[in-house]
Parts: sequence; structure tokens; C-alpha cells
Amino acid sequence: MLVKGRKVSGREEMAAQYAFGPQEDERIIKHRLLTRTTTTRGEPPLKKLQKKFISFALEVDKDADNYNVCEKLYKAFLQEMATFELPLLKSKAVVDANLREKENFNELQEELHRQILQAQTDIEDLKNQLKDSKIERQHKEECEAIRKLIAMQPPRSETQKVITDLEKEITMLEAENTAASRMLELRKKQFSLLLHVVDELQNTIEDEQKSLVEELRIAMEEQ
Repeated sequence: MLVKGRKVSGREEMAAQYAFGPQEDERIIKHRLLTRTTTTRGEPPLKKLQKKFISFALEVDKDADNYNVCEKLYKAFLQEMATFELPLLKSKAVVDANLREKENFNELQEELHRQILQAQTDIEDLKNQLKDSKIERQHKEECEAIRKLIAMQPPRSETQKVITDLEKEITMLEAENTAASRMLELRKKQFSLLLHVVDELQNTIEDEQKSLVEELRIAMEEQ
């Protein structure tokens, strides 16, 4: 990767230029994984193993008496194969461990999901229990308030005595009211009669005065 800096309108901007494109980078990474290489420098292990095998095969195909050389190349090939195989075994162990870890993670995830669902169910149950407890507590408080209110009231015998006394007093007041109404009605009749008598008396006096005046007038005329 190459990085160059340049100024644009008085500001420094970093322009990144890649040695390879994205597709080529992906191909290189894939090739490194397949050939067990982590860098572009040096000879890949697979190529080295291939060279050891070719050298051994070419030496075996020769007709010359080269048993020692073949044995040496064979041992070198086996050593290179062991060197190449060791990372593969390590990678396989890592892959197996990762698979087991993945299975454990999936099991743990399922267990956590189950626990979350159970916790949600428990929370809903606790909410309902809390709601019921609040309602029950409210009912108890209302009952206690009613009980205290009842306890503040006088005994039933006293209340009944007060009611009886009030009923007697009401009966007496009704009787007095009836008597007063009758007396008032009588007074009205008496007053009406008195007014009628006064009116009759006034009429009689007026008639007598008129008669007296008439008699005096006649007497004066006769003289």
C-alpha cells in the first residue's frame, strides 16, 4: 500500500493509492491461505515442498548409482513435508476448536435465549402479582378505614335511644304544629267574625246617624 500527501486549497489531503485492486487483494489472500503463506516475500512452503519432491523424483529416475543422494533427498522431502504438515495440523486443531467453540456458543446462545424468555415470563408474572397485591392492599386499606369509621360511631343502643328520642320529639312537634294550625284557623275565623261584626256595627251606626239627621231636619222644618 502506497500513501501520498498533497495540498488542495491550502489543506492537506491524504490520497491513498493501492498497489492492488480489491479483487486482486482477495485472490492474493485466498492464495496465501491455500499455500500457508502470510506474506508476499519469501518462497511459499508448498512450492518448497514441490521442489523437494521434484528433486527427489528426478534423482530417482537417474540410472546412476545415487542411492545415498536419493536417501538424502528423500529425508529432506520428508522433513519438508513434516514442516508443511505441522501448520496444517495446527490449523485443523484450531478449526476443530473453533467448531467446538461455535457449538458451545450456539448452545450458550440458545440457553441465554431460553433464559431471556423465561425472565420475560417471570417479569410478566411478577407484574401481575404486583398488580393483584396493590388491589388487595387497597381493599385492605379501604376495609380498615371503614372499620375505624365504624369504631368511631357510638354503640347501637345509644344510637337507637337517640333515634327514639328524636322520634318522640318529632311527634310532639307535629302535635304542637297541628294544635297551632288549629288555633290559627280558629283565630282566623274569629277575626273574620269580628271584622264582620265591626262592619255591621259601622253600618248600623251610619244608618242611625242618617235617621237622626233626617229627624232633626224634619223637626226643624216643622218649627
